[in-house]
Amino acid sequence: MPPNCSSWQPHVVSLETRPENAEWFGAVTQRNLVRNALRMCPDRIILGETRGPEAFDVLQAMNTGHDGSMTTIHANTPRDGITRLESMVTMANGNLPLLSIRRQMASAVHMIVQIERMRDGMRRITELVGMEGDVIITQDLFAFKYDVTAYSEEVKGVFETAAVRPAFSAPAAYYGLESALLEAMAP
Repeated sequence: MPPNCSSWQPHVVSLETRPENAEWFGAVTQRNLVRNALRMCPDRIILGETRGPEAFDVLQAMNTGHDGSMTTIHANTPRDGITRLESMVTMANGNLPLLSIRRQMASAVHMIVQIERMRDGMRRITELVGMEGDVIITQDLFAFKYDVTAYSEEVKGVFETAAVRPAFSAPAAYYGLESALLEAMAP
């Protein structure tokens, strides 16, 4: 990939972190970059990996009209990813109540795509549906089911749909994608 994506994608701006110099100055953190990106009035923000206090800023961005924003988080399950995101937001702003963090997450995060490390990878697509009391409610939309009769180096199986209507079907309809979504969700 070229160092500056704007030469082949004119509406894309790439920003990179930088460690501090020998005198301990000049560091540019992911948190700095997310805040500066917000000043550029982007349609969406894509952050390579969230692993610290920048989670708070990404969550704020997703809750202020930057639909389609994405980031990655390392966790064992989608539920663990939610817990890690809560922890990282707390790292940035320890005085925020957990309920407030969860409400922001339920409002901003629509989907989690899990890529599990196995012999050749496993994926699950989970949707954040909302909140019930102080708990974030999720539902699996697709899950990979192994074919246990075909054990070999390559994992064999199929993605099975949960055959539930996703909570984000209304925004899909707004963008003219509801029929494609429902077709993909058909058992």
